Amino acid sequence: MKADQLLKNYAAGVRDFTGVNLSEANLREANLSGIILDRAILDGANLSHANLAHASLIDTDLNGADLSNANLSGSNLSGAILDGAILDGAAMEGANLNHADLTVAKLIDTNLSDADLHEASLIAANLDGADLSGADLTVADLSQANLTQADLNQTNLNGANLDGANIQGTILDENV
Repeated sequence: MKADQLLKNYAAGVRDFTGVNLSEANLREANLSGIILDRAILDGANLSHANLAHASLIDTDLNGADLSNANLSGSNLSGAILDGAILDGAAMEGANLNHADLTVAKLIDTNLSDADLHEASLIAANLDGADLSGADLTVADLSQANLTQADLNQTNLNGANLDGANIQGTILDENV
């Protein structure tokens, strides 16, 4: 499926695009709030500045996708593959990212407050300045991650792997 066809169908009221292949698609600034893209292929896609609030992206392939400054608030990205994805400045508060693969992803200044990152892989991810306040990072793998200046107030880090992580300037509270 091509990006323009998806946008046309979405504008006509279609919301379920499960399994669609949109590899390398340009959906920059698209309004796709509430869309269902479960198990879709969006590797290398440009979704920067897109509105994906409350979208369902379960087990979706977003390898190397550009989601910078995208709105993913309240979205379900459980099991999504975001290896090498760019999520700088994205709004992801309350997003479900449990079991997601965010290995070497860029999440600079990303809002992940109250997000569910239970058992997520954030190996070598760049979370410089990210807001992880209230997030659930239970059993998450943050080894080699950059958490410089990240806000971890009220964050659940039970069982999380922080081996080799850079936590310089990280904002922590007494519950961590």
